[in-house]
Amino acid sequence: MSDTDETDVLRELASLPTIASPRVSPDGETVALYYDVTGRNELHLLNPADGSLERLSDGDVPRSVRAGFEWDPSGDRLFYHRDEGGDEQHDVWAMSLDGESEPVVEMDGQIRLHDVGEDGETLLLGSSRDGQMNLYRHDVSTAETTKLTDYERAVAAGELSPDGDRIAYTTNETDAYENSDVYVADGDGSNAVNLEIGDVGAEAAPADWGPDGDRLLVVDNTTDLGRAGIVDLADGVEDATVAWFGEGEFEESPSHFLEGGDRFVVSRTRGAVTVPVVYDADTGESEELDFPAGVASVTEGRLADDRLLAYRTTSSRRPELVAYDLATDDAETVFDAEYGPFDPDDFVEPETVSFVSDGVPETPARAVDHDPYEEFEIEGLLFDSGRRPSPLVVNPHGGPRHHDMRRFSYRVQFLLSRGYSVLQVNYRGSTGRGREFVEELYDDWGGAEQGDVATGAEHVLDEYDWLDEDRVAVYGGSYGGYSANWQMVQYPDLYAAGIAWVGVSDLFDMYENTMPHFRTELMVKNLGEPDENEATYRERSPVNYVENVGAPLLIVHGVNDPRVPVSQARILRDALDEAGFEEGDDYEYEELGEEGHGSGDIDQKIRSLELLDDFLDRRIGAERTAVASLDD
Repeated sequence: MSDTDETDVLRELASLPTIASPRVSPDGETVALYYDVTGRNELHLLNPADGSLERLSDGDVPRSVRAGFEWDPSGDRLFYHRDEGGDEQHDVWAMSLDGESEPVVEMDGQIRLHDVGEDGETLLLGSSRDGQMNLYRHDVSTAETTKLTDYERAVAAGELSPDGDRIAYTTNETDAYENSDVYVADGDGSNAVNLEIGDVGAEAAPADWGPDGDRLLVVDNTTDLGRAGIVDLADGVEDATVAWFGEGEFEESPSHFLEGGDRFVVSRTRGAVTVPVVYDADTGESEELDFPAGVASVTEGRLADDRLLAYRTTSSRRPELVAYDLATDDAETVFDAEYGPFDPDDFVEPETVSFVSDGVPETPARAVDHDPYEEFEIEGLLFDSGRRPSPLVVNPHGGPRHHDMRRFSYRVQFLLSRGYSVLQVNYRGSTGRGREFVEELYDDWGGAEQGDVATGAEHVLDEYDWLDEDRVAVYGGSYGGYSANWQMVQYPDLYAAGIAWVGVSDLFDMYENTMPHFRTELMVKNLGEPDENEATYRERSPVNYVENVGAPLLIVHGVNDPRVPVSQARILRDALDEAGFEEGDDYEYEELGEEGHGSGDIDQKIRSLELLDDFLDRRIGAERTAVASLDD
C-alpha cells in the first residue's frame, strides 16, 4: 500500500466498521445487529440470503454497545436501550422495522432489558431505580412497571420462563462476598427459592429456560472450572435436580437451548481461544464446532434454512457472521468484515508466551513490598511489530473479570503498524482458568496480579533480544487503566511512559461514586467493605504513591463514565500537581466530552488513536515508520 501514509493508516484502521450483538428474527429471515458503518453505532437489518443491509436507527442508540436489544416475538419491532452521551443510564425504547421509535420504559437510574415474554407484552428488566440493581416486570400494554425483587446485593441474569409464570435470576444473600446463587420465583417475584445448586462461595447463574419451562440451563463453578448444567423442575422447585455436563477439562459457559430443547450451546475456553460447543441434553455427548483459532459464538435462534448464525474473529481477521450447518460442519459467510485498504495478511497474529510468576518481579517495588506469592504459570500474547529493535507496549486487560483472547483489536493492530510490539498478560485473577485462579485477585488488587504483569514484561525483554528495554510503555483502560497507574507507581524502573485510559486511581472514591451494582459486585466482592478493609483500600490506591512516577503519564477519561467516574482522573491529576509534577511535561491530561466508558463513534476512535499515537511518538518513539505490510 505505497499510497497509504501513516495518517491514513490511523484513520483507515479506526474507521473500519464493526458489527455487534447480532440477533436472528423469530422467523429466521432477518438478522438485526449493531453496525457503525455510518461513523457511529446504529441498528441495522441484514438479509442473510443476499447480504443486503438496511439501517433502522438515526443516531438514537448508544454510542458504545454495553447493553444489547431483543426482538419482539412478533418480529415486527425491536426493544433497545437509549442513554445520554454514554452515561449508561438506559431507558428502553421500541423501534419498528420502518425505523419509528417510541419510549417503552423510562425510569431513574440504569435499566437493563433482560428478557421479553413470548406474548411480546411482558418485559423483564434490571434497574437501579431504587439504588441497588433489582428486577422489574413491565407490562407493555398497560405501561405498568412492577418491582419483583428487593435484595441488598445486585440481581443479575434475569430469565423469564416461556409461559411468563416464573423468573430465574442470580443474587447473593450469604456472608461470602464471592458467592452467587440461582433463584426461581413466581412471575410476580413471590415464592423465591434458592436452588442451592453449588457450594457457598461458588458462583452460579441461570442462562436459559427450556422451551417446555420445566428445565433451566445454568452455569456453576463449584468444581473450579465453569460447567453447564440442566436443572429439572418438572417435580417442582423444592424437588429440583441438576445434571452436569462436560469432562471438567475446560472452562465452559452455557449460552442457550437450541430449538426443541434437546441440545444446548456452550462457549468453551482453551487458553486464548473461545469456541462454541453443542451438547446433547439427553446423552451428554458434545461436538466442538469447527472454527479458526480465535473467538466464536453462536447466537440464539436459527436462520430460515435451519442453519445457526455464528460470529467469529481472530487476531488478524475482523468480526464476520457465518451460517453454520450442524449436519455438515460447513460455515458460509453471510456478512463479510470490511477491511478497507487492508488485507487480513497485513495484520499480526500473536505468539503465546508463558512464564512462572510468584507475583514479585526482579524490578524493585517502590510503593508496596510483598513477600512471594504462590507460583503460577502465567500466559500471555506477544505481538511482534517486525521493528528491530522494537519498543514494547505492555497492555494489561480490563475487567478484571476478563482475559485477553485471539480476537481482532484495531488498537493493537494500530500500535503494531507504528512499530510497537504489544504484550498482553492474563494475570492471576483473569477468567478462563477457573474460580480458584479468579479468586487469587480477591483482597489483593495491586498485589500479585500486578507482579505478574511486570514479570511478563521482564520475561519477554529477557527472551527476545529484539525488544528495546529502554522503550517500554504500559497502556490500559478501565481496570487496565488501574494496572497502568499501579505499574507506574510500583515498578517505575520498568517503564519509559504510561497511559491510563478511564483508569482507577483512588479505591475509596471508586467505591463511593461508581454504579450501585458495581459497588457490590466489583468493589465489595473483590476488596470487601472499605470501612472494614480501610488499610487495603488505602494501600492499593495508586494516587497515594504519585511521588514514585518516574516517566511521562497520559491520563484520559470520559466525562460521562458511570463505571469509573471522571473523579478518578481528576483526583490523580490534582495529586500529581500537589506533588510538584508539571502538566504538559511530566504528565498529560485529557477529558473526553460526550463520552462515557469508551465510545464506538468513528470520530472518537480516531481521536483516541491520535492521542495515543502522539503521546507514544513523543515519549518513546518508534521512528514513525509503519510495518512494511501496511505501507509497502
